[in-house]
Formats: sequence, structure tokens, C-alpha cells
Amino acid sequence: MIQEKKAFAPNQKVSPFIGLLLFLISIVLVVFTTPLGFIYGVFHNLFTKGFSGIGEFLLQIAISIDQLGNVVMQHLLNTLWIKKSGYKFGNRDETISSVIGKNKQLRTLTFFGKNMDRILEFIEANHSLNSIDYYVQPDK
Repeated sequence: MIQEKKAFAPNQKVSPFIGLLLFLISIVLVVFTTPLGFIYGVFHNLFTKGFSGIGEFLLQIAISIDQLGNVVMQHLLNTLWIKKSGYKFGNRDETISSVIGKNKQLRTLTFFGKNMDRILEFIEANHSLNSIDYYVQPDK
């Protein structure tokens, strides 16, 4: 059976109560299930794929945390790291590094944004530019 892929809808109208309720439920779930899932995932990957499997698993987790940071810190990062005309942080499907890379190309990084890019460059050459995700659905 062929299923139609649903389009990304970032700006749905949600009541504050529903948003708060879902936020609280997600916090409870992450506190109680993450340690168990992490331990199981490490051993599962170790025994099925070896040490490289653990590396892949940890990279997936790092990318997910990065995407969370892009949403949670969007207002702060939009204020401190980019100029007003820059490509905005906040898309839940994009990493912070991807947004930095897009703003580097647009030349809209502020002093703080350029310094963060330099730190990323020290860790990995061209990290922010290589992290650009061209297939992210833009916010409306």
C-alpha cells in the first residue's frame, strides 16, 4: 500500500493548554524512558554493529539534541548570532550548525555568530557549511 507523505506544518494553531500539557508529558517521558532507551541502544548497537554502531547511534542523538536546541534557543540565537536580515533559527527539522552555515553564506552572522562558527571550524573544517540541510521545509 502506498501512503502519501504529509507536508511539514510548523505553525499550526494550538491552544496554550494543549501545548503545555504535551510539553509536560514529553518531559515526563524523556526523564523516565531516555536512560533505559540509551542503555539498550548502546548495547544493541555494540552487539549488532560493533563500535561503529555506537558512533552512529551517538551521532543520531547529537543531531536530535542539536535540533532541539535550534527550537528552544531560537529567540536568543536570532538576537545574538545573526543580523535581522539573516536566516532564522527555530525550524524543528534543522540543526544549529545548518543555520549557522546558511547565515555564513548570506554574510549575516554577528560577532558572536562568527565566533561560534570559528569554534565549529576548529572541531571540524567547514563544519557549518557541510551541515547545511537544503531539504528542510522553510517556515511560512
